Amino acid sequence: MTQIELRGIEKFFGAVQVIHNLNLAIADNEFIVLLGQSGCGKTTTLRAIAGLETIDQGDILIDGKAVQHLKAADRDIAMVFQSFSLYPHMTVFENIAFPLRATRMSGGEVDKAVREVARVLRITDLLDRKPSALSGGDMQRVAIGRALVRRPKAMLMDEPIGALDAKLREEMRAEIKRLHVKQGSTTIYVTHDQIEAMSLADRIVIMHEGFIQQVGTPDEVYSHPANLFVAQFVGSPVMNIAEANVADEAGAASVMVGGAPKGFEFPRALLSKLNGHSNGGLTLGIRPEGVLVRHDAAPGYMPVEAQIIEPLGSFDIVDLKVGSSMLRARTKAGYVSGPGEKVHARIDPEQAHFFDTASGKSLGVRL
Repeated sequence: MTQIELRGIEKFFGAVQVIHNLNLAIADNEFIVLLGQSGCGKTTTLRAIAGLETIDQGDILIDGKAVQHLKAADRDIAMVFQSFSLYPHMTVFENIAFPLRATRMSGGEVDKAVREVARVLRITDLLDRKPSALSGGDMQRVAIGRALVRRPKAMLMDEPIGALDAKLREEMRAEIKRLHVKQGSTTIYVTHDQIEAMSLADRIVIMHEGFIQQVGTPDEVYSHPANLFVAQFVGSPVMNIAEANVADEAGAASVMVGGAPKGFEFPRALLSKLNGHSNGGLTLGIRPEGVLVRHDAAPGYMPVEAQIIEPLGSFDIVDLKVGSSMLRARTKAGYVSGPGEKVHARIDPEQAHFFDTASGKSLGVRL
């Protein structure tokens, strides 16, 4: 059982505060991903948990015990870095065995532990090789094996597959997830790649400028973003964002964006849920899959013109001009033939999000 809790963590580098009153509870066996842009404080938070950075305020608890005053070696936590940091003159076996040799474990116990980890990581046939004879993915497996062989209380990973090519990253994502399920260890993983976060995490912690923006499952942060930052940071292509006005029109709510003469039709119930934002200070958010496109006119659909088309294999992303705004829609591959084609579009009310423009916070409106 390994539970980690951060209470009121604050960290300064000189006069610059990089972590602001960070509070987070991580359950036993949970896979947590810290997600954010470079400089948001995610790696500093990870290093603080590991004991590689001191904190200026707050408590770090592991299984209920405060450890912020303990050295890294006394916290029983393993860390995997983006750089492989393997000893080039040692074999794979010796690289993995190195942490155990330092504890003066017997040769038989070392051999058993290394071979068990190698079997789990599927690198048994590589144990006699030197790092120079390994691929990038295999070197990262060895680095993970060296961390795992001690059976630490928790695994911390700082962008461990960021240096690999796209195909290897995909393979290693699956490998890391498989390993987590098999080992059942508490894992904290840092990345700026939202695909890694969505595919690996039990919960995602989204950070920006040292503040936690939202904590939730991948579905929660994608489907119910807490603010405009999360809405545009999670999801590819990013969520459409446009300032909007809402009016009561013929028994329905009309949502107007980009100064277009006609608005998108929404259920009238929207008007009572906007808390006075209908006449200004309102931002509409809609993901590309929530912008519905068809060739012929239909009730609720507005005539628009296609601008740019991005073919992405099984689907296209089509830019549609609505007044002075541009909305991106996801369509079947080849559905819109080319730029300049006239089509009809509507917004699916059930997929729409509304935010306070000034604060960026979600208004929590769901239809």
